[in-house]
Amino acid sequence: MSSDIDWNDTIKKEARGSSDEDLGEVQAIVNGYIEVQRGLINKEKFYIPQNKVESYDGSVLRFHISESELSKYAGDSSPPSIEDQYTSTTLIDRGGGSGGGIKVDEPEEYVIPQGEENLNISKNIAVGQTTTVKEPVTETKTVDVPVTHEEITIETRPPSGQTEAQTPVSSTQNITIPIKKEEVEVNKRLVKETDLSKEVASENITSSDTE
Repeated sequence: MSSDIDWNDTIKKEARGSSDEDLGEVQAIVNGYIEVQRGLINKEKFYIPQNKVESYDGSVLRFHISESELSKYAGDSSPPSIEDQYTSTTLIDRGGGSGGGIKVDEPEEYVIPQGEENLNISKNIAVGQTTTVKEPVTETKTVDVPVTHEEITIETRPPSGQTEAQTPVSSTQNITIPIKKEEVEVNKRLVKETDLSKEVASENITSSDTE
């Protein structure tokens, strides 16, 4: 706020404290201090640092100090220069030892916080499901299977060892001769099965973000 103030415009303007106390009138800007004078007969001078200014509305220069704090800025002579303020490490009595001078504090130090962002990477377990579908697949297989069977051979030959004549066949006769043969029977049976298992596999995933 104070960096936007036209300090030349504050000369001869009213000075007031944080609780609207009358601090007098601005007389000059000297070495980073504002010279304020109060009273008509018994005049008092105060040298208040510019960084104590709270606001300026064009007619009133307001400080964030109270009436009780004003006395520590009292003095009859000008405050030290900027160079003296930064080379001094103790309180400097500008009143010539008479007790009426202004004591200048050591240079103020300001701490500027700086923020730095760090990436915090963690792992979460994402639970999913895998579905395995089993369905029948039909295929045709052709297999050659050797089989055996019995056959009847009819052979005509003269009778052997028979001296008596046989009676000729005069009617139809059925002669049953049993024969055997092999037939193929096809059956299906389970010959293999599949085992399903799961195991933990590791992989590297690169994660990046803007700090």
